[in-house]
Amino acid sequence: MKAVILAAGRGERIHRTIEPLNKCMLKFDGKYLIQYSLKSAILSRVEGIIIVVGYQAETIINTFGISYEGVKIRYVIQRELKGIVDAIEHTKAELEGDAFILFLADEILINPRPHEIIKTFYEENLFVACGVVEVGDNNEIKKTYSVFYNPLDFRIYRLVEKPRKPVNNIMGTGICVFKNNIFNYIPHTPINQVRNEKELPDLIQCAIDDGNPVKLYVIGAKYVNINTAEDIKTAEKLLRKNNRNWKKRVTA
Repeated sequence: MKAVILAAGRGERIHRTIEPLNKCMLKFDGKYLIQYSLKSAILSRVEGIIIVVGYQAETIINTFGISYEGVKIRYVIQRELKGIVDAIEHTKAELEGDAFILFLADEILINPRPHEIIKTFYEENLFVACGVVEVGDNNEIKKTYSVFYNPLDFRIYRLVEKPRKPVNNIMGTGICVFKNNIFNYIPHTPINQVRNEKELPDLIQCAIDDGNPVKLYVIGAKYVNINTAEDIKTAEKLLRKNNRNWKKRVTA
């Protein structure tokens, strides 16, 4: 099992406020944003980390070098920023046929449980395990993707990118575990008409439609994907609250 962290994007919706930084190099609670994904990769007990870089690649490479907490890092350059699925495709050679857990370098997960999703992935022989969180406001799901699933066995039968009307309180995240054969579905993944690129839920949907076992797993307590100034405020609020709760547990 390896970890793939996608850190190539420029972050157009937030870029004017942080130029010339790649948004994954913003700091939250004293840590670079990408470090939250790196820490989750370490918690996953992976054998190696592959970081896909593009915009401001040299800053990321020079900051983190060739290893993180003893785990080797390799870098792949995505020269044309054509979205998540294209970025995943760039990692195929470096993965050398291994399964992998995907992280986005611009996401923060509170109380992450990446090792548990990997355990479920192997125990149930899944093709894909999708990390999700439960939300109090279904409007949050409009920022990521919606999950239609069987509540008896948690098997997913439909994913919808940025749904207009989420049907439940399950919010998809960028943290998913894949068999290496997911690369077989990239050529069949449709191009999103709005964004003009291939989307992660559509890639997974191709595997679902072929009858492969894909299930959800609650990967943490709270989640935010940083795309706007409002997302930055949300992330900072979540981290402050989490730190207060941690201090209360320690002193109790």
